[in-house]
Amino acid sequence: MPTPHPSPGPPSGRRGVPIGATPDADGVHFRLWAPAAERVDLVVEDERGGNTRRPMEEEGGGWFGLHVPSLSSGVLYRFAPDGGEPIPDPASRFQPQGVHGPSQVVDSGRYPWRHNGWQGRPWPEAVFYELHVGAFTPEGTFRGVMERLDHLVDLGITALELMPLAAFPGIRGWGYDGVFPYAPHVGYGAPDELRRLVDEAHGRGLMVFLDVIYNHFGPEGNHLHRYAPDFFTDRFSTPWGEALDFRSRPVREFFIQNALYWLEEYRFDGLRLDAVHAIRDDSSPHFLEELADRVHRRFHGEREVHLVLENGRNEARYLDRRREGVGPRYVAQWNDDFHHAAHVLATGEGDGYYASFADDPLRHLGRALAEGFSFQGEPFPAWDGRPRGEPSGHLPPTAFVAFLQNHDQVGNRALGERLTRLVEPPVEEALLILLLLAPPPPLLFMGEEWGAPEPFLFFCDFHEELAERVREGRREEFSSFPAFQEAEARERIPDPNAPETFQRSVLAWDRAAEGTHLRRRERVRELLEVRRREIVPLLGRMDGDGVEMGRSARWARPGGRGLRVTWTLAEGVELTVVANLGHEPAPSPPRPLGGRRIAGTHPPGEDGGRDDILPPWSVTWFRS
Repeated sequence: MPTPHPSPGPPSGRRGVPIGATPDADGVHFRLWAPAAERVDLVVEDERGGNTRRPMEEEGGGWFGLHVPSLSSGVLYRFAPDGGEPIPDPASRFQPQGVHGPSQVVDSGRYPWRHNGWQGRPWPEAVFYELHVGAFTPEGTFRGVMERLDHLVDLGITALELMPLAAFPGIRGWGYDGVFPYAPHVGYGAPDELRRLVDEAHGRGLMVFLDVIYNHFGPEGNHLHRYAPDFFTDRFSTPWGEALDFRSRPVREFFIQNALYWLEEYRFDGLRLDAVHAIRDDSSPHFLEELADRVHRRFHGEREVHLVLENGRNEARYLDRRREGVGPRYVAQWNDDFHHAAHVLATGEGDGYYASFADDPLRHLGRALAEGFSFQGEPFPAWDGRPRGEPSGHLPPTAFVAFLQNHDQVGNRALGERLTRLVEPPVEEALLILLLLAPPPPLLFMGEEWGAPEPFLFFCDFHEELAERVREGRREEFSSFPAFQEAEARERIPDPNAPETFQRSVLAWDRAAEGTHLRRRERVRELLEVRRREIVPLLGRMDGDGVEMGRSARWARPGGRGLRVTWTLAEGVELTVVANLGHEPAPSPPRPLGGRRIAGTHPPGEDGGRDDILPPWSVTWFRS
């Protein structure tokens, strides 16, 4: 297996990330990797709109650097490879005029952190709330999110998860087409406003996670091909464009330093790595292994830092708990199998990737609850029968983040409907109780706690040529679905570039205090309190050999849509759910002897008081 070739390390004695613009006591050090350029000029803008060019010094290995005394935070600059048109810094810390404007020097040491004693929270306490900064509040800013933190704390949320923030083209966007991985999107606020959001969250006991993309760059505003084509490789491809070449040490270092940057300079508590199945790397060690090892070495013994994967390949090896006496490289993975099985059970849909779960969704759900993945190496219909996944039954339930909705599973629908719009209330309530009290860390998508009816649509803000390609590509994507095979039906799919598509996705907070929405919110709060009191203390405990407990689980189905799952957690305590996830009464599996009822969809005595029959869409939880 080839190994990454070396490159010069960080300049000695300098604070911060050793690429881009790093302020120090004497000025600012600028550094750029431009292996295809013979020379590079630093272009610094002055207060009158003019600029000054300074030749940068060759450092070897394609690196160029320059220390400029007397400069400080706030200065605008660009790089000019081979004397050409100046371009922004790929490691820019902020793009105040958008992705096509100059980069800005940012001194991260100037922010006055208020909660320096924050040590994070143990992973088993995690209850996630995923949100899009621009659509979460009418303000669409970091400040807007900050003003709603008390709502999340009162609800019982312990972990805020922000969709990607890396600077992307235009004002509106999901963030997965970012081109400046180190720069918070200008439409959400300045860097110190993001730091204040994290700081204020910590002051309320909330962890903050960031979704990062290390598998591709967006299609607009990326200039790397001009001076660093070695960033990319044609040996692999991704669904979103050219693959990154992780055999290259500068490429690996660019993204590993990025992970450390968000965790250190913004004090995020963890990262969610998006679609790592699209990270193709035949180096040794694999990029994902090196990144995790570097992160854990940096923060070990200092504070809790958690890394989470989205991985369509279900590669359980990244989640292994025992690794030479230390914790897992990645503490958990988003569990799409749980979502897909639950969604098919609730809606009966079988299009697209749901077809792989339509044969027996209850079996898939039972296995996902008890063993983590439903597909652990079996043939996967959506992959033309190729095997998907690795055995995961040895992992504890805390290795899998469960959800009924998230940005993908709502926003990647043609019309962006939430589950509230697709199923009757008893169906959604049953699945919600299943989600919130099962041992895997649960995730709620913004507004889910009050049953928000607003869709979450795919939106972006590209220039006209790219906008047209995205609009037509979006409609073509759904042409194979029965509901959109006719051209007239596809015209109903919202235009991602239209401002109103974004506006329809913004939460209407006034609804949260009304009628059924308020009652739903209170129900979620009650269930999360049950989770905190009855279940969390039993998670994450270690046995005498340092192995995480709670790996023993078993499930059964008595017939129809009946389901029973039992987990043996710390101190031998058993947690059992008995459910009927169908529209007809179902035979009840045996109830746990001596089990104490802790929650259910129906009042005691009405949740299947008979030992042999469960009413439709009923879920009851017991603790021994």
